[in-house]
Amino acid sequence: MDSPQKTEGAQRKDINSLLESLRNGPLLADGAIGTELQRLGLKPGECCELWNIEHPDRVRSIHESYLRAGAQLITTNTFRGNRYALDYFGYGSRVREFNLAAVQLAREAAGENAWVMGSVGPFGGFISPFGDTSEESVYNWLLEQSSILLKGGVDAILIETMTTVEEMRLAIRAARDAGAAIVIATMSFNKIDDDYKTMKGVTIEQGVEAMFDADVIGTNCGANLLPSDYPRIVERIRHRSDQPIIVQPNAGKPEILNGEIIYRQTPEMMASVVKDLIKAGADIIGGCCGTTPEHIEAFRQALN
Repeated sequence: MDSPQKTEGAQRKDINSLLESLRNGPLLADGAIGTELQRLGLKPGECCELWNIEHPDRVRSIHESYLRAGAQLITTNTFRGNRYALDYFGYGSRVREFNLAAVQLAREAAGENAWVMGSVGPFGGFISPFGDTSEESVYNWLLEQSSILLKGGVDAILIETMTTVEEMRLAIRAARDAGAAIVIATMSFNKIDDDYKTMKGVTIEQGVEAMFDADVIGTNCGANLLPSDYPRIVERIRHRSDQPIIVQPNAGKPEILNGEIIYRQTPEMMASVVKDLIKAGADIIGGCCGTTPEHIEAFRQALN
């Protein structure tokens, strides 16, 4: 299938209005990209970002489905779009191509009706001394990706699913140095030893400190949490920060049934805590792994 024409600096929604809009009430973000691609045929272990080139119509259709559900912020299909992560699939030399195509698809869908967040996920390795990758290398990869996303026309850089303080700080600095006017940052907390920590042991309070230089902070993912856990996490974030808060929970823990990955938390189950999330201090609500346009539609109804 033909790839989309890669133009830069596409039509953008007024970025200043994003933070201003939060003063008028909570905003609704989209849900999962990766698990939606899987529903459309992405095979396990396949590169999600390659679909921006080979199946642009399917990627665009996901954005459009979330917009129809009521999403006011949509996310580019670039979670693993840094050079290090793409090298794993043999596509490191195509980092610019993949990221620009992703932005264009999101912008085409959003028009002036939604803000576009450029997704920047973990780089995919371990930073020294826990691994053999230097902080300088990680910073350069994240700077490169953020710069391309901004060149393409995203309204904000979304740094998501981080689990270490070091990488979060590097990612925020890279986004700022790339010229991001708005940086949204989320860490992924799980229930560990009767507390909420990332898989690398970072507490909520340590995470808030690491995200201090972002404009919007919060949490996403969380594989073993119940819907009722997220208001508690948001409440603890709010206790430590006055910054706007974003929360994008998983639809539960992924399970394998008859060879397929499923998520058991229904739109109704997850939407039942939307009011509690708002009460706890959430300003942007969306979804992560396993959430669908049906979940976002349920969130919208709860918000209304």
